[in-house]
Amino acid sequence: MEKNNKKTAVVVGGSSGIGCETCLRLVNRGWNVVNISRTPCKNVKVTNIAADAAAGSALFDAITSVAEKTPLSALIYSAGFSMAAPIEYAKESDYRYLFDVNFFGALQSLQAAIPSMKARGGRIILIGSIGGDLPICFDSFYSASKAALEMLCRAAYSELKEYNIKVTGLLPGGTATNFTFKRKVYADAENKSYSQNVNKAVAALANMEQSGMSPADVAEIIYNLLITDKPPVIKICGAKNAALRLFSRVAPQKLTLKMNERAYNQ
Repeated sequence: MEKNNKKTAVVVGGSSGIGCETCLRLVNRGWNVVNISRTPCKNVKVTNIAADAAAGSALFDAITSVAEKTPLSALIYSAGFSMAAPIEYAKESDYRYLFDVNFFGALQSLQAAIPSMKARGGRIILIGSIGGDLPICFDSFYSASKAALEMLCRAAYSELKEYNIKVTGLLPGGTATNFTFKRKVYADAENKSYSQNVNKAVAALANMEQSGMSPADVAEIIYNLLITDKPPVIKICGAKNAALRLFSRVAPQKLTLKMNERAYNQ
């Protein structure tokens, strides 16, 4: 799989959005790229392996199979799932699936990639979200999973630095991809008394995403993180998002939550 000593990157979730744009940048700049997702990346230069992040050991097995053929230079975890629902009525099958995709899939991917990287070093980038700092109204499980992912990044950074494996958590804000339209949104009948507030929050979130950064711009940040000598542990996309994150950490919690609620029309 590795040709002419090219570096090999595994992208999990490279069939669309940020992951697809990342695949495009890497193959155009001379990398061997393996995409692992349920549906293939359409770029003809990308090798595709079909696997579901929520299907047991599927991701671990897929990444291990790649590592058996070629040393891994980079892992980018871009798979994600989002659901809009009130905490009171959220179905266990839905929030467990969300954590399987957003958090446990990333953990599986790390565990599969680390052995291949230990000898020569490598880069790992996990795609989190600013929503892991400030809760997305009625998308609380997504926010919780991204907060957990950020902590995993920090812990992995400390554990793996002696092996020259550099781990970064990338935190985009709103990004204009089809992820907006794939979100699972509970119906009014399921949301019951919360239905009006859920609908307002979903509309506000969709506007934030579709008026946000392009996935190409986020992919360029990912590429630069892969080639820089000293990547940060956490990288926030955009000055506005960086300022928002800082404000959320220094301002009184009730104030930041109130401002956050207004952003989602609550």
